[in-house]
Amino acid sequence: MISIIIPTYNEEKSISDLLGHLCKGISGLDGAEIIVVDGGSQDNTVDVVRSCGITCIPSKRKGRAAQMNTGAEHATHNTLYFVHADTIPPLSFMDDINQALRKGYKSGCYRYQFDHYPTPLLRINAYCTRFDRIMCRGGDQTLFISKKLFNSLGGFREDYMIMEDYDLIQKIQKTSSFKIIQKDATVSSRKYSENGYFRVQIANLTVFMMYFAGASQELMVHAYKNLIHHPKMR
Repeated sequence: MISIIIPTYNEEKSISDLLGHLCKGISGLDGAEIIVVDGGSQDNTVDVVRSCGITCIPSKRKGRAAQMNTGAEHATHNTLYFVHADTIPPLSFMDDINQALRKGYKSGCYRYQFDHYPTPLLRINAYCTRFDRIMCRGGDQTLFISKKLFNSLGGFREDYMIMEDYDLIQKIQKTSSFKIIQKDATVSSRKYSENGYFRVQIANLTVFMMYFAGASQELMVHAYKNLIHHPKMR
């Protein structure tokens, strides 16, 4: 059975589409719940979620890591499925995850495609997500993980303001099996449209190198905010 956990912050424009999609994916199936954890949205995100009949929990702490951990604490099922509010998984996600679990995988993700291609170069980024390399991972690909494994690894680091997904995936891959499901989740390309392809690539590479060099969270966030405009960075 699966608990779907969605962290939100000012997502009134996209959250209803995601919730409708997820509800369609679990329709007629037993053993799934959807939990939205809001990080203090200043728009109508919470009202939109509740109007869809979905549980919406306020996070005691700001930040996506804390929100996802809060969702895991409230989850009643044995498998956690983390989905970002601007990402749409394949409609077959329930079958895909259950099939991976039956094969013995305790965690995994999808590869991805973008909802729009402001430049053909984005197709390179999307294509690379099918490969098992840490540079090709990220939260936008969604993440399923057994609750037992998640808890044993300590969940997401709440002192992380950025790169929390990489940290957890690295810990998973050191201790357990990880499945890349060869289907595409659909990811928003808005930051590429707003900033341009090369500017975003430089920002991503800079932060990635800083992360592996041991830079502080504050320094990485400062660098990222100065390199690109991202509406979800707090």
